[in-house]
Amino acid sequence: MNGRPPDALARIRELYFKATPKTIQRDLAEAIELLKSMRTEAEREKATVFMQGLADMRTEFGKRR
Repeated sequence: MNGRPPDALARIRELYFKATPKTIQRDLAEAIELLKSMRTEAEREKATVFMQGLADMRTEFGKRR
């Protein structure tokens, strides 16, 4: 085992689709930790769209308050 969750990308994707204004800070923090656990650039590139989406949601949700 390489010390990371078996499917970090799937978890990041799940966080992206389930994020709400109340959970976005926690979701983004977890996604960042998962991203850091990825060993290769190819793995991280696959997560880019979800990470950008989470960051955009954080910004958007922050504007609504």
